[in-house]
Amino acid sequence: MADLVVPQLGESITEAVIARWLKNVGDAVALDEPIVDLETDKITVQLPSPVAGALTAQAAEVGATVKVGDVVGQVEAGKAGKAAPAPAKPDAAPAKAAPAKAEAAPAKAPASGATAPVAAGLGKIDEAALMKLPPSQRRTAREKGELPQAAAAARPRPAAPTGPIDPRDEVVTMSPLRKRIAERLVQAQQETASLTTFNEVDMTAVMALRGRYKDAFEKEHGVKLGFMSFFVKACVAACKLFPGVNAEVRDTQVIYKKHYDFGIAVSTPRGLVVPVLRDCDQRSFAEVEDGILELAVRARDGKLGLDDLTGGTFSITNGGIYGSMMSTPLLNYPQSGILGMHNIVKRAIVVDDQVQVRPMMYVALTYDHRVVDGREAVSFLVAVKERLEAPDRMLLEV
Repeated sequence: MADLVVPQLGESITEAVIARWLKNVGDAVALDEPIVDLETDKITVQLPSPVAGALTAQAAEVGATVKVGDVVGQVEAGKAGKAAPAPAKPDAAPAKAAPAKAEAAPAKAPASGATAPVAAGLGKIDEAALMKLPPSQRRTAREKGELPQAAAAARPRPAAPTGPIDPRDEVVTMSPLRKRIAERLVQAQQETASLTTFNEVDMTAVMALRGRYKDAFEKEHGVKLGFMSFFVKACVAACKLFPGVNAEVRDTQVIYKKHYDFGIAVSTPRGLVVPVLRDCDQRSFAEVEDGILELAVRARDGKLGLDDLTGGTFSITNGGIYGSMMSTPLLNYPQSGILGMHNIVKRAIVVDDQVQVRPMMYVALTYDHRVVDGREAVSFLVAVKERLEAPDRMLLEV
């Protein structure tokens, strides 16, 4: 009998959620054939069969939280099993919610050794307070369905929405991945002193440079010249001037990163992911563009690995591709800085005492005030602005 064990999931990831069983008990499985999808707040991992045989046990139900090292099922080597039907596609349209008066079916108890997906009293736990607890206490609270007295007293649970659901509405349960993302966003808000500062960038010089060389650039390097490479290079230069933006807090220590591995936000059918472009300071413009394109394609095809999503030191997100004029990006915890790009809009501005129409972009920097002072944050954005408005500075590294 071979156990299905939750593997190491990557840096700082200690647990996952059972998202979907790809095989039922009794189904035949081949060696290395995926059996179950495990979702973390970063990525979905498929757990393969260690042997050829048949699945004999599922020790955790869909929605259950499992830890690294937990046994979630068993496969009997050499045992004949029935052929399994093809699993439903994860992006299939969700079913309509049942009427509110229908009784919910009782949940099955997980097998021994599995973490229960929802404890009896879990609905009474304030998730924000739960995320403030150390991991050991958090696990106990989930199992018991209640917070420690001190934590419960410190954060009383807000009243839950009540009342009937309008029959014209559609109710869809949050996916495990969406729940995990929500937890991390709440954690970033609670455990950092985040503020956002804004500036505007005249994109005339960058657009002119790109217009002159984009065809020759693509012919020479085999990749299109976009705006992101200019922003990446400008942020690298600004991070070197203001290292707190490229840092993180660990307990009472500040870790100033001497490498520049930038998370680049990418939208996928399953939600937003932030793969990491390594060594941005050592890459040419073409290497930056090629690296971003490769990460984006792999993200949309669901082929990113855990190493692609961990270890970032700073992040960049571009809401402008969706038409966003201005926003306040959330920190990609535990990083201390994230730059938000926005839509380029022609506006009348004053240049050398003359009113001119220029392509302008608002940029935003959200930063952790525990590490970065307001003066440094504003100066960081000014440094980015100066390099984008005079891109030859980046070529000369001044």
